[in-house]
Amino acid sequence: MIEIEARLDELEQLGLARRTRMVSGPQGPRVVLDGKPVLLLCSSNYLGLADHPAVREAAADAAMRWGVGAGGSRAVSGTMTIHRRLEERLAAFQQRQAALLFGSGYLANVGVVSALARAGDVVFCDELSHPAVIDGCRLSRADVFVYEHGDAEHLEWGLREADGRGSLIVTDGVFGRDGDVAPLHELVDLAARWDVRLVVGEAHGVGTLGPGGRGAVAEAGVEDGVDAIVGSLGKALGSYGAYVACDQQMAKYLACAARTLLHSTAPGPPAVAGALAALSLLEQQPRRVEKLQANAALLRDELLAAGFAVAHSPHTPIVTLPLGDAAATLRTIEKALDRGVFAQPLLPPAVPAAETGLRLAVMASHSKSELRDAARALAQAAKAAGADPAARPARLPAEPEPFDSDERELPVTANGGLPLGGDQIATPSVRAGARLAEPTPGLRGRERRAELWDDGDGWVEQSRRPARSATG
Repeated sequence: MIEIEARLDELEQLGLARRTRMVSGPQGPRVVLDGKPVLLLCSSNYLGLADHPAVREAAADAAMRWGVGAGGSRAVSGTMTIHRRLEERLAAFQQRQAALLFGSGYLANVGVVSALARAGDVVFCDELSHPAVIDGCRLSRADVFVYEHGDAEHLEWGLREADGRGSLIVTDGVFGRDGDVAPLHELVDLAARWDVRLVVGEAHGVGTLGPGGRGAVAEAGVEDGVDAIVGSLGKALGSYGAYVACDQQMAKYLACAARTLLHSTAPGPPAVAGALAALSLLEQQPRRVEKLQANAALLRDELLAAGFAVAHSPHTPIVTLPLGDAAATLRTIEKALDRGVFAQPLLPPAVPAAETGLRLAVMASHSKSELRDAARALAQAAKAAGADPAARPARLPAEPEPFDSDERELPVTANGGLPLGGDQIATPSVRAGARLAEPTPGLRGRERRAELWDDGDGWVEQSRRPARSATG
């Protein structure tokens, strides 16, 4: 018997219990939250297209013409003419031969990773990879090398130690937690040198970076070195669903092998039509991307002026404010709501204690005055909550520290070796079939710790490398 109450109590104790807040009305820069008007600073509606009149009208027209649901999976009766039209448009937008629609970003990532890797392969993924990538690795039954965040040198060491079994490197282009960008030039070079595929998740890159808003890959100019781009329709494009853009051969294979595509109902026509309209607006109005980047830069400048130690990141719409204390962070969230600003906390065990703070998301539809007011309100809220707005970021992803390769251990594990949840990713065991016994909340890759792994025959102790200091 599953003791749900006991599990809920455990989630409460770990700080993982969630309270669902209710938003009334469309996802604009201002919303009504639990009955109170607030400025929205935690939505991924980056370009303000979710409530754009043309997008809403296209979705409504599609509902009248094609109905609300697709009625089947892509492999049966769920592929309609409007799906194919969007796939053709997305392929052209990403300058790829083909694109394949999925029901959500989670389904796309799980489907792509699990289809491209198999037992005996090694998949290499960044330690801050989206949970969908982790679950895709598990489903593939491949071994997994978790390289330290943005650390191409660590990745290269793992590729060398994997002894030719590497098949896939998976990374976000723009990381959803901190808004920093992957070292794509280095990753492309490594993928070519070691003859492995490179898949880049552009959920937070499409519509926010690059020429025409094509993402971090286009911004870096490395399109030819990336095998597949996984993009979202539910963030900057304001609709729902996701896609993979790739060559014709890979698209044909994924249509046959991606279980999350084969066994899920296709996206509904209104969402598809809304995405088509949003894509047209992005292509016709590239200044929306410029406005978004300008807004992100403005908010960072205002927060710095207000005394916050803004975490390092480029002009992406995600702004992280380290506060260094979980209780003070939660108080800051409530004090900010009192001042009409809705922000998102970053709390352990999803992040290490030193990186506790706020995660803000900017939209192109925010006005300059709204962002200036928000910075002042957040500074007042932090002061009233007893938080330290000058807490320094514990991690500078753009400046990885050199390491001694003699300290390295090959963290390769079979399916199941990655514990759930953000930074709970731990250094896995080399033993095939190893599973982490008890995930350690907030455990980082550079800590020297002993972990117990269950390989089916008993417990295996796996130690870690020395920790890097918070200041580098």
